[in-house]
Amino acid sequence: MLNITAKQDTMRTIVDILTVLVDEAKFNFKDGHIEIRCVDPSHVAMIRMEVDAAAFEAWESEDASVGFELNKLRDLISLAGAEDLIEMQYDENDGRVNIQVGEINRVIRPLDRAAMLEPRVPEVDLSSRAVLSGVKFSRALKAAKQVGDLVTLSLNTQAFTVNVSGDTDSVNVSYDAGEMEELVCDGPVRSQYSLQYLQPLAKRIENIVDSVAINFGENYPLKLEFEFAGGAGRCLYFLAPRIEEA
Repeated sequence: MLNITAKQDTMRTIVDILTVLVDEAKFNFKDGHIEIRCVDPSHVAMIRMEVDAAAFEAWESEDASVGFELNKLRDLISLAGAEDLIEMQYDENDGRVNIQVGEINRVIRPLDRAAMLEPRVPEVDLSSRAVLSGVKFSRALKAAKQVGDLVTLSLNTQAFTVNVSGDTDSVNVSYDAGEMEELVCDGPVRSQYSLQYLQPLAKRIENIVDSVAINFGENYPLKLEFEFAGGAGRCLYFLAPRIEEA
């Protein structure tokens, strides 16, 4: 049995982040938290999200897994006012999810969980790390997207740099160590990634998260870490590198 109540902005944040990559996701309700793992259709990027019960106004849950069409959730959340609460009830024996938003009650039939892929979280040793505000991270990628689709991230002991070079134009955004919350770098490192995946995520979290931890290595996957809902929500975002031609 599942019975939870959330603020509108909490549910909107969860769904907005996930829909950067996928149209459907399996929510695993466990003892005191939700865990969600999803991968995009091209298997280029993945998300692992955990949201503690503390992020919700009310929480009563046995272990349960529910597959959602995210667009249905997003459409329903869009009807909620800023102060509205979203109540969700699910009984596996009944097989339906009841969601209440104000005077609106919607019944959703969950997706088949067996057909939903849950990727394994990669184990990668990434020793280079920069921590920026969500606003700075988003602004840098917005500037990069104006010029091209592939962005090169660079880090040394003095600065973190975002660079894109197009056929005629280029853009370079650099943050010195003093402008960042944290910088860890044993030596210069650079790697290239697709803005098709990065920029939409940065746009979604720009005004939601205080800071983003950017972890990467030479031609290694990019790992982004950030929190939301006052630290009760945590997200890991992995993106495969674009290997630059020699």
